[in-house]
Amino acid sequence: MPGRLLRGLWQRWRRYKYRFVPWIALNLSHNPRTLRYVPEESKDKVISDEDVLGALLKVFQALFLNDFNKQSEILTVLPESVKSKYQDLLAVEHQWVKLLENRHQQQSIFKPEEILYKTLGFSVAQATSSLISAGKGVFVTKGLVPKGAVVSMYPGTVYQKYEPIFFQSIGNPFIFRCLDGVLIDGNNKGISKVVYRSCNGRDRLGPLKMSDSTWLTSEIHNPLAVGQYVNNCSNDRAANVCYQEFDVPAVFPIELKQYLPNIAYCYDKQSPLRCVVLVALRDIKQGEELFSNYYTIVS
Repeated sequence: MPGRLLRGLWQRWRRYKYRFVPWIALNLSHNPRTLRYVPEESKDKVISDEDVLGALLKVFQALFLNDFNKQSEILTVLPESVKSKYQDLLAVEHQWVKLLENRHQQQSIFKPEEILYKTLGFSVAQATSSLISAGKGVFVTKGLVPKGAVVSMYPGTVYQKYEPIFFQSIGNPFIFRCLDGVLIDGNNKGISKVVYRSCNGRDRLGPLKMSDSTWLTSEIHNPLAVGQYVNNCSNDRAANVCYQEFDVPAVFPIELKQYLPNIAYCYDKQSPLRCVVLVALRDIKQGEELFSNYYTIVS
């Protein structure tokens, strides 16, 4: 009996350690491939914030158009100029015209992962990792991810350094720490799930959702929201993506916030919402698993 218990604990640890920050930190010196040196926090950018914003808007806008028949309540509160913009975009593409002609259909023509492929030229999804006992991982399921592309997002509740996260952190391998100490809890179970849903409901403005909660379920509306399952690289598996922090600007279209997989623990009008995206360090082919590196700051 004790032997079985120990074997069970050992197997859980082997899966957990790839996301356990202290273990990763202690093993950085033994694995130089996991290091990414940056001289200053402000220079920790593989691509510009403008490029990140452009990629997200491109995907989110395509998702919005694909789901256009379900956006009627949102459209009623948007300015006429915004509504006419989407109507014009729908008229440009033949498939969107076809969608307008079949308003009785309740389902989208394309699945979210298909929209991602049509928009950015690739799709990603979670599956069993190629690392032994690492649990889940994220793979390129279709197309080619070009170097510098935003390949996924790290979903979850965003905590400032001074906000309580003790109980949510117990046994939780999905807490990401940003360079400035901000934490993102990407766990879709237990207390973490309850907290995210609560904050999501709190910030909703009538029909306007300020964040996406579908990443907590098996039916994900934002196909990029799988970044919490990306495993750390190893000596045998070099990193092909890296984390990059992104603060959502005030000009972000309110109708597209429904696809943002992050929500602030405490609502603050003065502080922009922190998101973390994963950016491709090289071209990544179909069938490859994503592996991230954890950076260290060199003064």
